[in-house]
Amino acid sequence: MAMSVATKLQSSICEPRAVLGPGGNRVRISEGPKHKCEGLKKPPQRPRQPAPEIPVSVVKKNVSVDSSCSSDTSSTGSSPKTASPRKTVRHIKRLRPPKLVSNDVVKPDGPPKRCEWITANSDPHYISFHDEEWGVPVYDDEKLFELLVLSQSLAELSWPEILTKRDIFRNLFDNFDPSSIAKFDENKLLSLKMNGIPILSQQKLRAIVDNAIQVVKIQQEFGSFSKYCWSFVNQKAINNGVRYGRQVPAKSPKAEVISKDLMKRGFRCVGPTVVYSFMQVAGIVNDHLVTCFRHKECDANAKTDVKLENEKSKDILK
Repeated sequence: MAMSVATKLQSSICEPRAVLGPGGNRVRISEGPKHKCEGLKKPPQRPRQPAPEIPVSVVKKNVSVDSSCSSDTSSTGSSPKTASPRKTVRHIKRLRPPKLVSNDVVKPDGPPKRCEWITANSDPHYISFHDEEWGVPVYDDEKLFELLVLSQSLAELSWPEILTKRDIFRNLFDNFDPSSIAKFDENKLLSLKMNGIPILSQQKLRAIVDNAIQVVKIQQEFGSFSKYCWSFVNQKAINNGVRYGRQVPAKSPKAEVISKDLMKRGFRCVGPTVVYSFMQVAGIVNDHLVTCFRHKECDANAKTDVKLENEKSKDILK
């Protein structure tokens, strides 16, 4: 009897007592196995941050995407390094060729920009005349008289036709020497033909001879035909600065003044339209369009020629 009581007491001491847990009256699992299970579980991982966007410049330098991401997650106490967008923009800009800023006029590749009445189908003589002579200031008496005669001929011929026959004109009119033409008689006038046909009408031919006589008189009065012509614009070319062909006039108030003075002196066939055409081709007025490559060149030539003329006049006065 005593033995049974002792065994009951011993068994009641050794057996674990049921503990009321939050889930009910259940016996808790021993701590030993619990540690073994926890050791098998993986430690909770920190949520992985998305990899930063890699700029194009980094990819081009063959930098590993995986290495950049692993270095970002492994670093502690510092924020992940991302490529500066400002540096990326600078890198892209360096790939582009630098822009050259200059005040000089850059001539584009291909044919130069000309006045709109010069086209790809224009006569080659006419194109050369536009590029080399038209609008260039002229101060030589014989050349001025030649241009006046050619401007008078526009009433019967076009510029391309005149330029094609220019050598014939020079041969028939003794290189446009006013003193020589002033001596032409009736027989000489009748011989001014090309292939048996008069190069101009009789009215125009007689006017050329009469005008040559008047040029000789002007040379005696003013010293030269050039000084007379340029005196109407104070020895300085007029720059109209027109942008479109429709803005180029057929005559001007200045041309009307010159025309009246010429006719008063005995010139013939020198209306305002003829005189204005003469002013254009002699460079007394610059009517090249501002978009034409010859506009600035003729303007620069005019300024240079004015300086030279002023220096010559100062030397004469000394």
